[in-house]
Amino acid sequence: MRSLAFLTAIGLSNAAAVDINRRQATATSSDVPDYFQTTATDFRGETPTGTPAFLAETNPAPFPSTSYIPPQPLETQVPIQGAPAGGNIYQLHGQLSHYFPNPDGFGVDEFPLPPGANISSLYMLSRHGSRYPTSTPSVVGKILNATSFTASGDLAFLNNWTYKLGEAILVPIGKQELFDSGTLHQYLYGQLYPNDGSKIIARTTSQDRMLQSAEYFLAGFFGLQWPNNATLEVIIESDGYNNSLAGYDNCPGSNLPPSEGGTNATTQWASIYLADATQRINSQVQGLNFTVSDVYNMQSLCAYETVALGYSAFCDLFTYEEWQGYEYSVDINFAGNNAFQSPTGRAVGIGWAQELLARMSHHFVNSPAGTQVNTTLDSMPSTFPTDQVLNFDFSHDTNIMSDLTALGLTQFADVLPATKMVPHDLIVSHLTPFGARLDVEVISTPQPIQPENCLDYAEGGPTMYVHFILNQRTIPLGASYQQCGHLQNGWCEMSAFLNATSNIVAKSQFEYACFTNYSSVPYGTLTNGVPQPSGS
Repeated sequence: MRSLAFLTAIGLSNAAAVDINRRQATATSSDVPDYFQTTATDFRGETPTGTPAFLAETNPAPFPSTSYIPPQPLETQVPIQGAPAGGNIYQLHGQLSHYFPNPDGFGVDEFPLPPGANISSLYMLSRHGSRYPTSTPSVVGKILNATSFTASGDLAFLNNWTYKLGEAILVPIGKQELFDSGTLHQYLYGQLYPNDGSKIIARTTSQDRMLQSAEYFLAGFFGLQWPNNATLEVIIESDGYNNSLAGYDNCPGSNLPPSEGGTNATTQWASIYLADATQRINSQVQGLNFTVSDVYNMQSLCAYETVALGYSAFCDLFTYEEWQGYEYSVDINFAGNNAFQSPTGRAVGIGWAQELLARMSHHFVNSPAGTQVNTTLDSMPSTFPTDQVLNFDFSHDTNIMSDLTALGLTQFADVLPATKMVPHDLIVSHLTPFGARLDVEVISTPQPIQPENCLDYAEGGPTMYVHFILNQRTIPLGASYQQCGHLQNGWCEMSAFLNATSNIVAKSQFEYACFTNYSSVPYGTLTNGVPQPSGS
């Protein structure tokens, strides 16, 4: 296995380090290790910006038959054919959805802490905020490079449409999402910060949107002088580097055809649910012929333009049922590419899962072999404190999905057919929208809680519990781990949780999944996030 650590001035030369300027403290650049510097240049990824929004000029509201509601700040009052009362297509955009708390929960009710219980530590994993596309959708070139065409009806806006989006960096609402999340977390967990002059370590990656997301969050939590309270650890995000917050970079198998079953299933499903829309849209244009893939990209442009510009004319080209189909297409994609139907579903997320268990147990990662754990950073108290009670990490949507898979949360393991929509728990807009946040609480109680009455206690002594909260709703750990039982509040005793997750490294089959050539299998064949056994 390759073990490419983040090399800095502490170890070897600066050849693998980020050449950046110091912004967090008064020390000069030469005084500070590269992984604690926050003005990255070499590993921040693509950063072209787009045209600024001009919603005051472009917003067509008020819309017919709807009461005027001012943008807040996005224009989301666009009438959609077939939308039920309260139906909101902007919460059907999968991983491109502007942050909203999970409205349905994960199958368990929410409860306050029982008397005498205390939250002793928090481990947060956050996605970055809303961003531009990471690449220009292909339909854009088809439209802009057409020699001549005439669009009419709902598509008439294309006659004067221009592409205004940048690439990969945060859009304004993305900055607000992380600032608001930091503010919310200050209200929820502010007392966990010792406020004794010490600094906590927060971790993010070198990509521009990742770095800015962490900074906006910390500004929301601590205020604009957050460098007085936290040191931001910046881990290189690039192919071949060990980075648990971007585990796919050192898992080549995750970028090969065997891990694209979700993409294939999405293509199949799109040909079904977008058949009418493709015909309808093509009937309103002369000089262009749009494929199902083009029309699918138009749905994505609705999401991207909305978060970047405040409004998109692409949104009302589709019925509410077609937007439900879009959401399901994203769910299939994540299931097959990043979760239990992917051969690398567990392997990509196993590094962060290891780190979580190590920090909860107050020791360094003691079994790094076979994962993408950064052994340099994870073996130093200055970069991987094991007794810190307030922990903030920042990652990506697909990585978070794989983290849940690596931890063995089989509640999200059901196979989703590519030919029809079925009820399911793996709803990406509820799991990893822009600004998503997983809060793992460790809770101490004076006695064990009653399984069927979580506000009362049973006989026994002090007990520690683990509580998973994703986008402000509890994930019931008993639904995935038999050892946890079925507590009314979805918690799990710490000892039972650690026992249930004790063999997740072996289960991930990291070396085989990431570095071995194996054949693709049809989508839906895999159900445990690892490759099919050889010879099967």
